Amino acid sequence: MDVFYALAEPRRRKIVELLAREGQMSATNIYSKFDVTAQAISQHLRVLREAKLVKMEKQAQRHIYQVNPDSILEVERWARDTEKLWGDRFDRLDEVFKTEKHTAKR
Repeated sequence: MDVFYALAEPRRRKIVELLAREGQMSATNIYSKFDVTAQAISQHLRVLREAKLVKMEKQAQRHIYQVNPDSILEVERWARDTEKLWGDRFDRLDEVFKTEKHTAKR
């Protein structure tokens, strides 16, 4: 599953943010932070697991979730690369404007 598809849903982003802030959390603790059913949050957690954005570990009867740092680094890398591409494009556009401005003054 695509990480960006998984992160497109606001509740899933909120779950990732919550886990990033809190570290490990049980499914029950995650459910308690939302105003929707546990089943709905369970489905969001499934999508996040399939996208490898979160890891789940069973401890007895509890499911413990945490952010998967490798996937988060992949998203961060993509964002940084995309930012650089846009920065380069804006730099080239600035050069065009400077050239046009210089040419118009003649």
